[in-house]
Amino acid sequence: MKFYHLSHTDLDGYTCQLLTKELYPEGLFLNANYGEEVLVRIDQILTAIENSSQEAFFLITDLNLSEEEARYLDHKVQQISKIKPVKLQLLDHHLSGLETSMRYQWYHLDSTKSATKITYDYLASPKLAPLAPLVEAVNAVDIWLSDEEAFEFGKVLMRALDEAKEINRVTFLQENIAYRHHMLRSALPYLGQPEGHIAFDDEIWQAKKRFFLKERNDTLDNLVSNYILNLLSLKREQMEITYRGHRGILTYGIQNSSIIGNAFLKAHPEYHFFMNVTPKGTFSLRANNQMDVAVMADAIAGGGGHPNASGGRIKEFRDYFIYDELKAFITAYLQARE
Repeated sequence: MKFYHLSHTDLDGYTCQLLTKELYPEGLFLNANYGEEVLVRIDQILTAIENSSQEAFFLITDLNLSEEEARYLDHKVQQISKIKPVKLQLLDHHLSGLETSMRYQWYHLDSTKSATKITYDYLASPKLAPLAPLVEAVNAVDIWLSDEEAFEFGKVLMRALDEAKEINRVTFLQENIAYRHHMLRSALPYLGQPEGHIAFDDEIWQAKKRFFLKERNDTLDNLVSNYILNLLSLKREQMEITYRGHRGILTYGIQNSSIIGNAFLKAHPEYHFFMNVTPKGTFSLRANNQMDVAVMADAIAGGGGHPNASGGRIKEFRDYFIYDELKAFITAYLQARE
């Protein structure tokens, strides 16, 4: 059986996945914020299920579906179930989904617990016992049980996850999830300790650095840049785009794109430009004396700048949640302007 897990993009949602990953380490894990991304991710998982020969377990946590989303999902799963067994289960705690939950057997809603606590109880596995203190801390802060002993620890966890933004979740999806799970696991030694929430608060910076540290210590910015640079080197073939015969690399919403772009182009002189796009459609271009990206920025979007550093904005742009779809759009966009 192949396991698929879609969860929310917050502390509660990622902790749900930390639990299931203990039991289904080879599963497919995706996250969605509310709005358009929910159906995008549902379709992504349904496509993966259809393309697999294995029976499937599709779990959704910490996301309340609208009636339209739930109806669509139920219909699609029923269709796929005619070919292979598909177990569908949704575990949530948002009362806004109450009416929808009453229409579907697979939609479980309990407003008295966080999704993490619901998932922990649903899985009911002894293997998850070491994570019980983490579950209690997340539960306390997510449903705001301010009198609970674990509440203060939960507040620190919430900030630790909210600030774990060094790896963009569209460009590097699985690495982003692994990083957030690392931050959650880093809290485990401090749970249940006297003033453990203060000790973990002091530890957060070091926990971040440990994830990115490979050989020698450095500033967090440099460690992150080197980590991202290594990922780009490993994935450069699938991230390659072209413009008028020039080879480039496409990223989406990464931090320190200027520094990383310049470093990548120096390390890989076979590439001529580096393009980073933001969710608002603005883009930055970097080159290393092999092409004039100011001319490129002007040609593709009326932008400009300097020969090795320029930018602009793509008016036709819409937000993307899947990197391959972003790349397909940018590829077609550049080809139309060559």
